[in-house]
Amino acid sequence: MTSFTVGLALLGGSVLAALVAWNAWTTRRNTPRQPQAATVAAAAVDAPPERTEPVFDDAPLAPLPVPERRPGLDALIDVLAPIAVDAPVSGELALSVLPPTRRAGSKPFAIEGRNEATQEWETPRAGQRYTAFQAGVQLANRKGALNEIEFSEFVIKAQAFADAVNGEPAFPEMRDEVARARELDQFAGSHDAQLGFTLRARNAAWSPGYVQQNAGRLGFVAGSIPGRMVLPAAVPGGPPVLGLAFSSQAALADDPAHSAIRELTLSLDVPQVPRTEQPFVRMRDAAIALAASMDGLITDDDGRVIPSQALDVIGADLEQLYDTLDARDLSAGSPQARRLFS
Repeated sequence: MTSFTVGLALLGGSVLAALVAWNAWTTRRNTPRQPQAATVAAAAVDAPPERTEPVFDDAPLAPLPVPERRPGLDALIDVLAPIAVDAPVSGELALSVLPPTRRAGSKPFAIEGRNEATQEWETPRAGQRYTAFQAGVQLANRKGALNEIEFSEFVIKAQAFADAVNGEPAFPEMRDEVARARELDQFAGSHDAQLGFTLRARNAAWSPGYVQQNAGRLGFVAGSIPGRMVLPAAVPGGPPVLGLAFSSQAALADDPAHSAIRELTLSLDVPQVPRTEQPFVRMRDAAIALAASMDGLITDDDGRVIPSQALDVIGADLEQLYDTLDARDLSAGSPQARRLFS
């Protein structure tokens, strides 16, 4: 074999080795990152299970979360129509004649009664008696302001209930209430804020398990929708502080470990979360922490990287928004704000 032939053979071997290395690197780069728990579990497959005996104690179980009480009617954001009755009405009768739907068009509609024993306004309940009622329809929400057609539907439903309990309703002037609805809707539209950061992978994609593991370390838990996690509120039953979303198709894949996720979204619905929860600070810190641990970039919807200075500016603007909502008695996270901005 000549030296030329040997040289060609060595060159071919080098090229082949380079191709193998490049293919291995490409495969590794395109393989979604996996959670550490999966690696630990795989290493322990051959280990014999360690027997543990069940232990019982008398420690009390943790209390179940208390369902959040539905906010009552409020003159600030509702049209109210008082309904006078000649004699107390049983809760059973009131319940049996409530309208079948709780909406007038796209606006929430409700009827409350004044409890004879407590003198508190509440949704009618069996076993109680009521000395007066009030019907209400919301002035505005994220679908717009109450219009004349919706007001008329409200009047029809409230009148039917009043007739059934032998009551007499008193309706406000439609023109005034529709004007009030438009003004409130204009304010809400100018002061609504739903923030979102996109976290994009720099190099290797992420598997659903990898995302869930890293987000779980920051307090996020699985949401009700595949591909969605939430940061729970401090108060049981309250709306989540933050949302984290990635591809639902990746979460529902037959083999999620091989589903590649290249971006996820952190979101904050500002009017829904109390200021005291410091939601934007926690959103910013979560984005920075996830970017560091998952080798990602914090960007806007168009893929532009958001510098840390811009995050500080957003935080300062939000403080002004909180002050404006407070001045209007629509503080972020209050029952009124959560109903209006929904």
